Amino acid sequence: MNNLVALPRMPKIERDNMTVSKWLAACIIVTAALALTGCNRTKSSKSANGSTSSPVTADGNVPGVEKTKPAPGTGNVQGTVLYNSKPVANIEVKLCATFNQYFGGCGGKTYTARTDKDGEYLIANVEPKVYEALLARVFDTDSSVFATAGIAGLSSAKYDIAPDKTLFITPINLFKSDLKLLNPKAGAKVSTQNLELKWESYPEAVYYKFSIYPDDSSVTSPYVGERVEATSFALNKPLQNGTYRWQVSAYNSADKKLSESSSDIKFTIADGPAS
Repeated sequence: MNNLVALPRMPKIERDNMTVSKWLAACIIVTAALALTGCNRTKSSKSANGSTSSPVTADGNVPGVEKTKPAPGTGNVQGTVLYNSKPVANIEVKLCATFNQYFGGCGGKTYTARTDKDGEYLIANVEPKVYEALLARVFDTDSSVFATAGIAGLSSAKYDIAPDKTLFITPINLFKSDLKLLNPKAGAKVSTQNLELKWESYPEAVYYKFSIYPDDSSVTSPYVGERVEATSFALNKPLQNGTYRWQVSAYNSADKKLSESSSDIKFTIADGPAS
């Protein structure tokens, strides 16, 4: 199964989002994304290249109508980019011969296209071979999303381009990273008693999911992918003493992610139950 992961973008030297320190932050984001699939400290967000995660297929079984035939001996890649379940125009989409979501990002031979007014893109006349990633830029930010493969999304999805054929890609759903957390704030020291998480309401969001990830990998979080319809949640399960990272994502009525909060907001519990 494939998932979409969000990648930061680096200066031209390497890929899609930042300097060395930002690369590390991006890695934390991608790691965060994995937490939702079972790892304690990961979650679908950004990687060293600035991407995010959502279901996508790269097997060519998606039906579609060719915009144009590829040149003889080459292949085409065609798909749609959406945000809030609506097509978005002028989004950069890049096909990468090589890809490392943690270091280096998009490399080797690359092909780039932009979506039209209907959110559709066509990467034409591609050299037939297996490509390691397809990135979609998140509007005018330095982040992109790419599809991952496998249960934990540890590797990017592969795209096998065949000569004289068009590979149709499942629609890519972008999401932003601008949801604001209100309480607890980054670096706060709080009590587990009567602790209430709060965040800002997000436009057109119907519900939210929040997760709390302990820094201590031996601790199991009681809150991963918790769904709520309000913009606050009073914790009703105890947290052990220690440092935690928390994150919230907003979803629309079609269950598509609209935005997520920063992946590096941490707080400390100082009076929780003994470990």
